[in-house]
Amino acid sequence: MAKYRLVLLRHGEGAWNKENRFCSWVDQKLSSDGIKEAQNCGKHLKALGFEFDLVFTSVLSRSMQTAWLILEEMGQEWVPIQSSWRLNERHYGALIGLNRAEMALNHGEEQVKLWRRSYDVTPPPITESHPYYEEIYNDRRYKCSDVSQDNLPKAESLKDVLDRLLPYWNEKIVPELKSGKMILISAHGNSSRALLKHVEGISDEDIINVTLPTGVPILLELDENLHPLGPHQFLGDQEAIQAAIKKVEDQGKVKSAEK
Repeated sequence: MAKYRLVLLRHGEGAWNKENRFCSWVDQKLSSDGIKEAQNCGKHLKALGFEFDLVFTSVLSRSMQTAWLILEEMGQEWVPIQSSWRLNERHYGALIGLNRAEMALNHGEEQVKLWRRSYDVTPPPITESHPYYEEIYNDRRYKCSDVSQDNLPKAESLKDVLDRLLPYWNEKIVPELKSGKMILISAHGNSSRALLKHVEGISDEDIINVTLPTGVPILLELDENLHPLGPHQFLGDQEAIQAAIKKVEDQGKVKSAEK
């Protein structure tokens, strides 16, 4: 029997998810479909009997908005929420704002897959001439983070995401988990993948094949040493979830009409 249980998810669909663009640290609200995904997630978790004691999110709106909608659907709006930039989506550097399918056409599907899914490949860094540089680095939410703005990343591999996430996991989340609290983490595709890699011991080579759809809760059941008792479980209609996973994987491919 599990000593600890944790629910992790990638936020609901955002506007740039719909447009197939690298969103990363650009702040985006949920799309209308993303709102429905978050609400349906909340309904499903309520039907399964989950009762949360604490929620962790990134400082990006789509992560927080997803958590609010889930808690509202569950009638658990009072549950405390803690937010940190350390749960942010991966910083995609110079790729931010670009269309994935167009990138695949210009650079090849394999290169785009390496940028999106590999463990230690870092995209080109963002520079001050990038159209979203000022929007990101002048954002007030980072003026009160636990690192100086000069030390915020300019591009990240998945390894970099795990390196900045682990201190928060170990110092903030793990103690709450071990105190017996039922925790929900509303994060992003890559911060969630990084955490799964760490908890489940997924290899550097195998993590490239781990894809997370938006708005689908993932259950982790852990022993007293926080080791998984089995592989993570996607909660919901498994056929629909597999279709959603394929949709995410296809985002980095050249559109049929362009091939």
